[in-house]
Parts: sequence; structure tokens; C-alpha cells
Amino acid sequence: MLAAFRPGWLRAPPTLNDLPAIAAATLIGAPVLAACLGGLLFGGGMAWDQVVETRLWFYLSSTLGVLLLCAALVLAAAVPAAWLVSAFDFPGRPILDWALVVPLAAPGYVIAYAYADLLGVAGPFQSAIRDVTGLAARDFWFPDVYSVPGCAFVLAACLYPYVYLSARAAFTTQSVCALEAARSLGAGPTRAFWQVALPGARPAIAAGLSLALMEAAADYGAADFLGVPTLTVGLVRTWASFGDAAAAARLSVFLIAIALAFQWLERRGRGQGGVQASSIRWRAQERVRLRGLTAIGASLFCLTVLATGFLVPVARLVWIAIEQRASVAPLSDALWNSVLLAGMGAAFAFVLAVIIALGARHRKIGARLGQIAASAGYSVPGAVLAVGGLMVLSILPLSLTGGTAIALLVWIYASRFTAAGAGPMEAALMRAPASLGHAARSLGAGPLRQAWSVDRPIALSGAAIGALILFVETLKELPATLMLRPFNWDTLAVRAHAYASDERLAAAAAPSLLITLAGLGPILILCRQLARARPGGQ
Repeated sequence: MLAAFRPGWLRAPPTLNDLPAIAAATLIGAPVLAACLGGLLFGGGMAWDQVVETRLWFYLSSTLGVLLLCAALVLAAAVPAAWLVSAFDFPGRPILDWALVVPLAAPGYVIAYAYADLLGVAGPFQSAIRDVTGLAARDFWFPDVYSVPGCAFVLAACLYPYVYLSARAAFTTQSVCALEAARSLGAGPTRAFWQVALPGARPAIAAGLSLALMEAAADYGAADFLGVPTLTVGLVRTWASFGDAAAAARLSVFLIAIALAFQWLERRGRGQGGVQASSIRWRAQERVRLRGLTAIGASLFCLTVLATGFLVPVARLVWIAIEQRASVAPLSDALWNSVLLAGMGAAFAFVLAVIIALGARHRKIGARLGQIAASAGYSVPGAVLAVGGLMVLSILPLSLTGGTAIALLVWIYASRFTAAGAGPMEAALMRAPASLGHAARSLGAGPLRQAWSVDRPIALSGAAIGALILFVETLKELPATLMLRPFNWDTLAVRAHAYASDERLAAAAAPSLLITLAGLGPILILCRQLARARPGGQ
């Protein structure tokens, strides 16, 4: 009787065809499981007692404060921008429509470096105020970027595209009938937004917000640089100060709980995302053309959001790099290390992503386990996975040096980012007609032959963007690289963080810009897809 209540993928026992996906799931999920079990079973001791007595409250309160403020700022920026570009026509809208996604190319720590220079005491804004007013630095109030609100602002500036993309998709594909009915009943644009468009898009907005907040909770570089003691910062500091992986693992349990909560919210939002509509749901909505001050205001709002998240901080880093180029240290070794590690990590993650994507088409237990493991690895911060890897390493007679450290780091990269590579491949498989599989089976092809001869070529059609995403994500990863890299093995991210921590922003600008430039590749591809994504039109 109980079998009737189990999902279909749990009813059938695993077969030999499930072994590749089960092996991939084991490799991906092992660091998460090790961190969780290590924290629950072995995380006590003097180091943990010291953390509880002196720092745990600050870690929890700072993390909660950053997340709450970041959520408010993200919603205030992303939802109105998404509604404006979806429902109205105004000067610059065709460019702003896709350009608002570009801030995803820059990691949070890069944006933090730029705003620390812009808003600091010696920065251009405060310097201009002192020059104009004649006041000293202590004679007037100015927002402090080295604070919880400052960290929330920086993270919101680069993470709002998660909510923007979700809200834009929801507004673009909403029922035309509902909006036309609201207008026929005398509702203006503002009332139609609050009473019709926003309630229909709320599940998608919640899903996008949960993804943004997962990234905010996982951030290390921005929070550490700005001096905000979040849980992720505390985890890395606990490992660095005490050398106690078990105590760090116990802190990671809090981050895992936060990640699971946001993941549940994202899945719940995705599950409620469907809205009933008539047969003309996919008819292109006619945008309302704005004129006069209203059109200028819409353009300025969207441009301000884009400038805050990308144009201003990146322009400042470019200015610093050009102005003080004589002080920029050579980056050839860091660039080579970054490319090598990112290439190996992306290659390993790519193989695992192919296995999971191929298995997902058949919805067997191995494929489902692979999807769950990949999703868990992607939602958990890199610092947590690094601690899990250290817990696994402590069981083996190996030390964190040389080739062992590199192999461990590549494994953690794969655990963290396999889901990002599997997504485009699964999307390509979903677009393929099911008749191809039926035809293969009717010709006598078994599951393995069908996967190799039919599903694999289809999945690899999404491989280019998947491989590019994997490479860029591993290139940007900071906390895991910082914790596990071999001695004197710096990547661009590590080098930028070290320079910025030493207040050498001129030296940090060049590696930060290289990381951002690499991130523009997949973002521009995404922007191209967005330009074609509007049903019934461009």
C-alpha cells in the first residue's frame, strides 16, 4: 500500500543502467553530506566552544541582516524594472531589456572593491563634499559601505538580475485576457500592476528571490572585504584560525539549513508558477507607449538600476587600472593558474553534467538522485563544500598539499557547479520530441544505446553554453579556492582578494576586470536568447 504513495522513480529498483548516474550523484553529494555529518557528529570541542561564546551571535545576526536588507533592495530594483520593460515602451527599452541582466557577469567581491573605493573616505564622493563645503571627514554623515547595509547594497546591486529574469518571464507570458479585462473595468496601469500582474507573477518572483538570497548567503569575498561577519566569513575564519575542520563543519550546518530553506522556497515558487489562461495567452501583449516625463522617468529608473549594478563600479575599476597602471603587478601566473584550475574543474563537472542530463530523460532512480545531488551542491556555499572535502580528506592518509590539493579543489568545483552545466543540456533534451526515443526503442535499441546514439547528440547541442557557464563559474569561485589551493598557488580571484584586503585596489582592479570580462561571455549569450524570448514578437 505504501508503494502507491512513493514517487515513480522510487518504485523501480536500480539497475545497471542507473550506475553511472548513481556514481555521479555520489561524487557530487559527498562533500555536502560529509560537511553535514561532520558538523553534527564531530563539530564540538574547544574551537566550537570559543565560536559559540564569542562570535556565533554576530555571524547569525549579520547574515540575517544582510539577507533581509538585500531582499528588500533586490525587490525594489528588479520588479519595477521587469514590469516597465515588459509592459511599456519608452526610450532605450530595447537595450535596457537585456542589458539589465549584465550585472550577473561581475561577482559580488568585484563590485565591493569598486564601491569601497567610490564611497570611502578618500573616494571621489566624500572628497567632493569636503571640497565644496570645507567640512572635515568627521563633520558630516555619509553612508558607510563597511557595514551590514553596505554589504546588502553591494550584493543587491549584482544579484537583482535573478529576480529581474524571473519577474520579466512571468510578466511577459501572463494572460493578455486578465490585463485587458482589468483595463476594460477602468483599472489604470498602476492598479493593473498591483491587482493583476503582481499577484500572477508572485511565485516566479519568490523563486528568483530565493536564488538571489542563496547567492547572498554563500558570498564570502564581499562580506569579508567589507568587514561583515556573516556565517560564510565565520566558517572560513574558523578554519583559518583554529585549523579545525569539524568546528567549521558545524558552522556549515547553519548555512546548509539556510540553503535548504531557500531551495524549498524556489521549488515551491516554481511549482506554483502556472497560471490558467485562455487560448490566446501567448498572443503578444501590446506595450503601452509612455510619453513625456513618464517615459523619461521609466528610462532613468532602469538606467539607474543598470548603472548601480554594473556601469558605475566597472567604470571605476577601469579608471583605477588606467590611472595607476604602473602599480599593477604581473598577472601571468595567476591567469595561468585560473585557466588551468577552471578548465579541469569545468571538464570534470561537464562529464558529470552529461551523465545527469542523459539520465534525467528516463526519470530513473539514478538520474533523480543525480539531479538532487547536483541541486544540493549548487545551492550550498563553496566554503561548505570545501569543509566537506577537508572532512573526507581527514579520513584518508593524505595531506592538503601539491597534487592532492588540486585534485580536491577540482572535485569541489565539480560538486558546486555541475547543476549549472546540466541545466542547458536538460533544456535541449526537453525540446526534443519524445518520438525519437520511441523510434529508437522500436528499432531494438536498449537504454544505453539510446542514450549514446539519440540522447547524447541532442544533449550536446546545449553543451557549448553549459561548458562556458561551468568555466566562468569556476573561474569566479573564491572561498573554496582560498581554503584548498596549494601554497603559493594564486588564482585571479585569490589575487584580487589579497590585493583588496591589503588596500591595494589599483592592483586588485586588473584581475577583477579580467574575471568580469570572462563572465560577460555567457551573459551576452543569455541576453541574445532574451531578445528572442518574447512570445509573438521580439
